[in-house]
Amino acid sequence: MSRKPIIAGNWKMNKTLLEAQEFVDAVKDNIPSSELVDTVIGAPALFLAPMAYSSRGTELKLSAQNSFWENSGAFTGENSPAAIADLGVQYIIIGHSERREYFHETDEDINKKAKAIIANGLTPILCCGETLETFEAGKTAEWVEGQITAGLKDLTPEQVSNLVIAYEPIWAIGTGKSATSEIADDTCGVVRATVEKLYGSEVADKVRIQYGGSVKPENVDEYMSKENIDGALVGGASLEAESFLALLNFVK
Repeated sequence: MSRKPIIAGNWKMNKTLLEAQEFVDAVKDNIPSSELVDTVIGAPALFLAPMAYSSRGTELKLSAQNSFWENSGAFTGENSPAAIADLGVQYIIIGHSERREYFHETDEDINKKAKAIIANGLTPILCCGETLETFEAGKTAEWVEGQITAGLKDLTPEQVSNLVIAYEPIWAIGTGKSATSEIADDTCGVVRATVEKLYGSEVADKVRIQYGGSVKPENVDEYMSKENIDGALVGGASLEAESFLALLNFVK
């Protein structure tokens, strides 16, 4: 089955508003048609409203980097998925390893967020991935299967078909190291097999799976050529307009 590729930049806690707007101006009219690839930028919440305004009517899609699992209430400092949806944002990244490590988010938290995001008409980009210790112990498949099973708990087949899962080995994030394309494809295959076990082959064929971890213009073609890799979740290479646009060159 042919799945539409999705390239998503994750800016993390970087840029000022001016820098964010300059980036949007540089890329919004220079990306391929959304019929060929979904092109997404995950920006800090502070910048989403002006970025949504300046990219309206273009092929550039936006993602929040996180949200809460309630739409409103006494949750100081959190961001409402309903409010994010109201801006015209299409995606929300959840379960990134940095959220799990520094902010102690659990699989249960991530599952609640996924449900709230979907209920508001947005698409979760649900992250999974293992530490170097887990990788070296040969327990990657077991670890990733557990994260996916817990993260998707109680979602319907239709909901899972439409979401995005990002496999990001923690040991390859911001380290300059990257999993070989074979390792990345094998583990994305584990993700797909887990979805198949839970929801059947039709859903597993539809769900889009990204690889993330030191993806650059120089290696994106190799990753995108693999059977189970449908896109990339990109950190450093998404911060500059030139390198971000170069990531899209695999679209011929």
